[in-house]
Amino acid sequence: MGKKKENYLTRAEEEIMQILWEIERGVVHDIIERFPDPKPAYNTVSTIIRILETKGFADHKAYGKTHEYYPLVSKDDYSKKFIKSFVKGYFNNSFHKMVSFFSESEDLDIKELEQTLNLMKQQIENRKKSKP
Repeated sequence: MGKKKENYLTRAEEEIMQILWEIERGVVHDIIERFPDPKPAYNTVSTIIRILETKGFADHKAYGKTHEYYPLVSKDDYSKKFIKSFVKGYFNNSFHKMVSFFSESEDLDIKELEQTLNLMKQQIENRKKSKP
């Protein structure tokens, strides 16, 4: 039986993947140690890690009864797919609508808006230079 590939993670799965991406390899105890208090139960983390394996996000190498887990999907690849889905699902596949929504948010200050604008300008210039 092959591993079933699912595209997205639940919140609990994502918390564990964030740790795996950070540590790159580790046993269940290594993962638990990275959680803030109160730490999740060993069996909970073990179950979620097996779900991540089934979904194709992680795998393990066995050393006797000990399993060392590692990510199969990079954080960058997952982030790109998640953001594309987010923009499609919440902003009708319009990056413009998403930027407009966040720029109108009262939570963003002028400095953050300016930094975002500068980043966009830099990306535009980079793309202009790379096209013949």
